[in-house]
Amino acid sequence: MGKIIAVANQKGGVGKTTTTVNLAASLGVLEKKVLLIDADPQANATSGLGVDVDSVEKGTYQLLEHTLTAKSTIVQTASPNVDLIPAHIDLVAIEIELVDKDDREYMMKQAIQEVRQDYDFILIDCAPSLGLLTLNALTAADSVMIPIQCEYFALEGLGKLLNTVKSVQRIHNTDLDIEGMLLTMFDSRLRLSNQVVEEVKKHFADMVFNTIIQRNVKLSEAPSYGESIIKYDASSRGASNYLNLAQELLNKNKEKV
Repeated sequence: MGKIIAVANQKGGVGKTTTTVNLAASLGVLEKKVLLIDADPQANATSGLGVDVDSVEKGTYQLLEHTLTAKSTIVQTASPNVDLIPAHIDLVAIEIELVDKDDREYMMKQAIQEVRQDYDFILIDCAPSLGLLTLNALTAADSVMIPIQCEYFALEGLGKLLNTVKSVQRIHNTDLDIEGMLLTMFDSRLRLSNQVVEEVKKHFADMVFNTIIQRNVKLSEAPSYGESIIKYDASSRGASNYLNLAQELLNKNKEKV
């Protein structure tokens, strides 16, 4: 049965989508079957995997509305072993549309049960907010991965996110675990980057992944070609970072089994 991991942080620009897309591609290359669910109305994970957002007629919106089954919203991607439930800008409306519904926080959880056994990992790319979309992802997930950029305001807002995780654990999903915190956009030449790494490791110790995602031009270029870093430039530092992260994730989950 697939492990469901939400990639979440309400701060924008911390590397959530970059992480979700490239971790999915890396796990795929390591021969794991992966489903990526794009739960962000900006739909960057969808375009980042080479799917034309304007052509999306069925995806996360219909999944959450329960007008289509999960199986019927899945599309194949050019990344080996990676399937996608795409997003479209219409996902913006979902929070308003679900607000009066019973069990509105459980819409995603209910919808993806039927495909869970088909995958080793289901990764959910969350929107940069703590609204109903992210709440649905956290309620559906077994664990949450939190990307933190190695910059000045890195820890700002983290407390808020951790409080949200705690309240989801208390009310909606007692089994929700923190998969780990992932340091992103690291630049070894900057003293600030090194200070953030020290600070995060000091506060959160074992919760921090050993793998650190370094700043890498190729990582920034890949999405404009609709490709993961693995497909765009497998020899780049970015590709090597994400393959290491995928391996670390697999090792970590092997220990827990």
